[in-house]
Amino acid sequence: MPRPRSLTSPAVAAAAVAVLDRDGLSGLTMRAVAKELRIATMGLYRYVADRDELEMLIVDHLLADIDLRPPADPDWRDRVTALLDRMRTTVSSHPAAVPLVVRHRQSAPNSLRWIEAMLTVLTDAGFTGIDRILAQRTLMAFLLGHLQNEHYGPLSGQGTTAMTRLDPADYPVLVETATAAGNVDADTEFRLGIEIVLRGLAP
Repeated sequence: MPRPRSLTSPAVAAAAVAVLDRDGLSGLTMRAVAKELRIATMGLYRYVADRDELEMLIVDHLLADIDLRPPADPDWRDRVTALLDRMRTTVSSHPAAVPLVVRHRQSAPNSLRWIEAMLTVLTDAGFTGIDRILAQRTLMAFLLGHLQNEHYGPLSGQGTTAMTRLDPADYPVLVETATAAGNVDADTEFRLGIEIVLRGLAP
């Protein structure tokens, strides 16, 4: 007869997030999470079937507290921006989780609830059929791309700095652009970037 469970899913997820925040994605192992919980590694398999399920549990846990109520603002673009910004803020507090959100966005229940909220705003704005599909995919692509850029290739990072040092005779536009880019913070990049994307979307 199997032993009764003594841990909750939120407790397992919180331990996994602690490991992720401390040791990064490469340090997220079943053994490390079990150690965080002070249980045997095999004991962790009583709560999650495998690494994939553990990752999904992490994503679901991180997104659990996102406010899915869009603001009352009548402009659908402002409502979309608010939902995107809430997701960005939540995920950015745990940068190592960005690849997990990309991987499990279509399976974690709280991610699906967020997508439902986005689709509802788009539907209320008049998007239907393929227009709604592509609007949602475009917005998701922008968000996920922004998160990866912000945390793995920021404009203020070494890559941008290296490009400013290229020979302007060979890369005149790149050097000029990189020099200006170094002064753009992540919040400005997100805000102006989503404005550009939304200008191209119409129901």
